[in-house]
Amino acid sequence: MTITLFTSNQPRHVALIEALSKIASRVYAIQECNTIFPGQVDDFFRKSPVMQDYFSRVIAAEKEVFGTPRLLPGNVRSMAMKMGDVSRIPSEWFGEAMTADAFVVFGASFINGPLCDFLVQRGALNIHMGVSPYYRGSSTNFWAMYDNRPGLVGATIHLLSKGLDSGPVLFHALPKAEAIDPFIFGMRAVRAAHLALVEHLSSTEQIEPVAQDKSRELRYTRNADFTDEVAREYLSRLLSTTQMLDTLRQRDISLFLRPKIH
Repeated sequence: MTITLFTSNQPRHVALIEALSKIASRVYAIQECNTIFPGQVDDFFRKSPVMQDYFSRVIAAEKEVFGTPRLLPGNVRSMAMKMGDVSRIPSEWFGEAMTADAFVVFGASFINGPLCDFLVQRGALNIHMGVSPYYRGSSTNFWAMYDNRPGLVGATIHLLSKGLDSGPVLFHALPKAEAIDPFIFGMRAVRAAHLALVEHLSSTEQIEPVAQDKSRELRYTRNADFTDEVAREYLSRLLSTTQMLDTLRQRDISLFLRPKIH
């Protein structure tokens, strides 16, 4: 099996490339790149003292769960570009990556135009880090935590569609309930998504996608909503590990579709 992955360049994205490389003869990694020092460098997120504080915790959690930036495995062919470029590129530039057996999107910019049409036609899978239809848009697991809903932190694996995070859902992936730091918990949600996706791609089981019920949406957020003020407030009232466990023990599994808990 060959797999083409549209993704980014942080350790969590590299970790998915590595996981897919273990089940595929060849992985084509199309990587849109951001700084690996968010909060310290002006990029997708702003540079500010509070952002440095917030993202220092994100980076530490990511390092604990996924390690540091590193070289890719030998059976991976990669193509790098700036974040936001992927939909501008003529499809022929991707070469043999467009002939893969499976297509996955995780952490890439919003894909539109002819590339989106092609991927939709090929049944591409998207990992949305957030539980749709409840939380959609940007930084959705942050907003679930901001709303004091750790039970709605997770991932949605769905068919790619022309709308943002709106395609029919295959299943949800959730991190285990435990006494855990909120930032580590967010990265464990990413790991749960990786494990669930790899299990799905390795299986012959056929799953019927289920259309999302948009009436159940709680928040739709954009990058601009994540301000210094919002980050500062969130950091001032972080849940303790005990509070995390107490809340997660009340997680309502009936809210999720075919939940995969890792």
